[in-house]
Amino acid sequence: MSEGTGAVPVSEATGDVPVGKVTDLAAAVAGIPDGASLAVGGFGLCGIPMDLIGALSARGVRRLHVVSNNCGVEDWGLGVLLKAGQIARMTSSYMGEHGEFQRRYLSGELEVELVPQGTLAERLRAGGAGIPAFYTPVGVGTDVASGGMPVRYGLGGEVVERGEPRETRVLGGVEVVLEHAIATDFGLVHAAVADTDGNLVFHSTARNFNPLCAMAGRETIAEAERVVEAGSLDPDHIHLPGIFVQRVVRAASSTPKRVERRAAVSAG
Repeated sequence: MSEGTGAVPVSEATGDVPVGKVTDLAAAVAGIPDGASLAVGGFGLCGIPMDLIGALSARGVRRLHVVSNNCGVEDWGLGVLLKAGQIARMTSSYMGEHGEFQRRYLSGELEVELVPQGTLAERLRAGGAGIPAFYTPVGVGTDVASGGMPVRYGLGGEVVERGEPRETRVLGGVEVVLEHAIATDFGLVHAAVADTDGNLVFHSTARNFNPLCAMAGRETIAEAERVVEAGSLDPDHIHLPGIFVQRVVRAASSTPKRVERRAAVSAG
């Protein structure tokens, strides 16, 4: 099922809706400068804002600090920006099987802050909610807490920068570490449906990080497979209110939805 197909009861309006927060793709990303920080939604290749990523690639902006669960694959998703040398620093929870990501990290071309996945999600949520920091038991007793995680390697393979040590406390008899919220200059997200006021509906696992990245961005741009008139969406079915979204673009129907890995399961 494609995102947005039968996902929610919405208006059948399908034409261009040149009102409210809706704009074209080039205008949507025109204000993103070199050195900007971005919270980018998606999980693996699911629910990624590929049209927005492509527009950024075409603009050639550089030295980006990207916060996302992962960095796509070598020729799709954020991997497109990475391969072009446009990303200077990644904050993510998963390196996966992305060979270019690993190569750039270990060669010193890319700074990487690895964060436990649940902690990353909560840091983004806290940033959007205006909570500056929180305590969590995740990472206690590891390099995450002590500041031993390598962030940047030198050309000879030596560690030249490590993560900052976390403050630790004992609360309720449990040792916990202090994690700071993440708020970025921009949020880039992909939705199944948007209305012209920026209210968003996500499909299935696209909700894993997209709402959080939208909240964490001080200025958020949403691409949506369908754009409908304000008031068309049932309020009970809206996953993210438009207060978190500044611009909306219609995603191209021709943009493919890639599958990162296919597996065949034997019935026997």
